[in-house]
Amino acid sequence: MEKREFLFTSESVTEGHPDKVCDQISDAVLDECLRQDPRSRVALETAVKTGLVVLLGEITTRATIDYSTIVRRTVERIGFTEGAMGFDARSCAVITAVERQSPEIAMGVDRVEPGEQGAGDQGMMFGYACDETPELMPLPIALAHRITRRLADVRRGELKWLRPDGKSQVTVEYRDGQPASVQAVVVAAQHDEAVATGTLREAIRAEVIDKVVPAELRAPDMKCWINATGRFVIGGPLGDSGVTGRKIIVDTYGGMGRHGGGAFSGKDPSKVDRSAAYAARWVAKNVVAARLARRCEVQIAYAIGVAEPVSIMVETFGTALAPEKRIEEAVRAVFSLRPAAIIEGLQLLRPIYEKTAAYGHFGRSEPEFSWENTDRAQALREATGLHAKAA
Repeated sequence: MEKREFLFTSESVTEGHPDKVCDQISDAVLDECLRQDPRSRVALETAVKTGLVVLLGEITTRATIDYSTIVRRTVERIGFTEGAMGFDARSCAVITAVERQSPEIAMGVDRVEPGEQGAGDQGMMFGYACDETPELMPLPIALAHRITRRLADVRRGELKWLRPDGKSQVTVEYRDGQPASVQAVVVAAQHDEAVATGTLREAIRAEVIDKVVPAELRAPDMKCWINATGRFVIGGPLGDSGVTGRKIIVDTYGGMGRHGGGAFSGKDPSKVDRSAAYAARWVAKNVVAARLARRCEVQIAYAIGVAEPVSIMVETFGTALAPEKRIEEAVRAVFSLRPAAIIEGLQLLRPIYEKTAAYGHFGRSEPEFSWENTDRAQALREATGLHAKAA
């Protein structure tokens, strides 16, 4: 990273944000397909607006899916359970327009030979890791996710006048390539009509921001904007429409790392938009965990129907302890990035995806997030000729 001072900002959204509602519904359907039939092929988008959920896409599966039940269960878990919110799990309409996967796509993906499964589409995927946080994620997005998670926790606990929709934004000052202080925090939290704005702002500052942002990281003049317009009663699908796949930067690295453009939710792991992006994070995190670099970005590219990646690139932004070419060669030696190998190595045929669809797909500690494992770090050090034990 360039040795200068600058500000960098990342945002997160809560599970009740309309786009995230859609991501979670799409992934809940995917999970049920995989639970009954691990060979399911799923490409499902969801759209929501006041009182309405629309499912559309392509699914090929032996599973029997009750779409309405899955939608209502997911919306209820998120917290839209009253008609006064403009969206109610019990009464919302559910419309489905779902067909089978194109046989021309299936032809390139399903192969008889073990390990020869082709990529479900062309495209490039990026993974990123850095040593700014224990989870090896950029600090701005890590803090933004912690704030939105905390909003959900207090909504279900001490601040029951909060509602499911919300956003956070964190601005971090960098000096000489490293985070130095948090300069600004922005929170927008949907709330019950009866709560006073002053009460809300005091509670969010005390119970959310101050509980998340460490005191030693707060700039002396750290600015906090909480519900800057004063009120946020109309939210969720009543306030804005939602569509699967519109929060791809929230889902990844908050803008700090590049993005190939493909969304994750609603896609089974034969789609490299999802599985290869997870694999790229796995590789990048292991490079940083191995102390081969302080920052690492990995790009993988595929052609539809072809198992072997078209290209693999490793970028360390001048922070590497070994030549990048040697790190790249070590990555190729230690990781197989063919779709079938990724799916097997990361156990991606499990019904684990609804949990990924809010608060980011990366930097998570739950056991389902296998791409967060640093199980190949020592092998990478050995492959580069650096034999000291990795972190």
